[in-house]
Amino acid sequence: MALLIAVAASLGVHALLLFAPEFDLPPFPEPPPLRAELKPAPAIETPLEPPPKAALTAASKGPAKHRQARAAARPPKPAPVLQAHASSLAVAAPAIDSPPSTAPAAAAIGPLALATPSAAAAGMPDASRLPARGTIRYRVDRGDQGFMIGQSTHDWVVVDGVYRITAVTETNGLVALFKPFRIELESRGTVTAAGLVPERFSSRREDRATGEQAEFDWQQMQVHVGQRPPQALSTGAQDLLSFPYQLGLLPDLASGTLMPVATGKKYEQYRFEVVGDEDVETPAGSFRSLHLRVGGVSPTELWLAYDRSLLPVKILHTDHKGAIFVEIATSIELSEEP
Repeated sequence: MALLIAVAASLGVHALLLFAPEFDLPPFPEPPPLRAELKPAPAIETPLEPPPKAALTAASKGPAKHRQARAAARPPKPAPVLQAHASSLAVAAPAIDSPPSTAPAAAAIGPLALATPSAAAAGMPDASRLPARGTIRYRVDRGDQGFMIGQSTHDWVVVDGVYRITAVTETNGLVALFKPFRIELESRGTVTAAGLVPERFSSRREDRATGEQAEFDWQQMQVHVGQRPPQALSTGAQDLLSFPYQLGLLPDLASGTLMPVATGKKYEQYRFEVVGDEDVETPAGSFRSLHLRVGGVSPTELWLAYDRSLLPVKILHTDHKGAIFVEIATSIELSEEP
């Protein structure tokens, strides 16, 4: 019996690591034309002011209106042939420089504090679709049979064009009893017409900072990942925690997308492809969702709920050995008041 519990604990920690900075999306090999996009972009003189607070509170007033608006704008369901290809998560959105925000820092959520960013970017997506404040709680399962090994809580807040997202993932039950484990992730930056523009991604394990982090320098168009030398920063780049929320802010997501992502260990382009629309049953409710997939040796899939501002209600990862780990929403709390 003790051996079985020890094995369960080991599997639990392994699964949680997949949703921590150790988890890397499968890379998408870029063709030469896409690599050219990684060259530093010239600065644009005219800064774009962060959207007024009123825009942030203009998110969906109710599920019915939101579903109608999304249905009208959504292109036809992709053909089944997309399901046969190695798919993925990724898109690029244009960005321009902006002066530092002078807004006061928002109240901290949990142990990590919110800092005022120093740069911004701009583009076409409607960032007002992201509620000003929200919390999504997930159950973490090993396999698709509901064997629960942990839990994860995502919190975010948007105040005067500044965002902060945190995620706390930890083991629970017998796994926590024999192998307690806790990791915290934080992404912070600005919210503009282009959506999320990350400034810094960091992680803490057992209340201690790790070396897995990313600093985004939009003035110099460089990104610093861990202890690596600076790399050319591409417009629309995201970090490991911000990218699931940025996906729902992209204007042409239904056709698939490429996105540069800094995971805390590396910075690469990833391809997000559409599988199709699906109904997803979760403890938080039943949601009509857009199913996305990143293919490769270790594929990852996401389900974004249409009537929840295209927020992720389910995330599935398959490791290189074929083991499946699932995060599924157990509760969703949204507010237009920061």
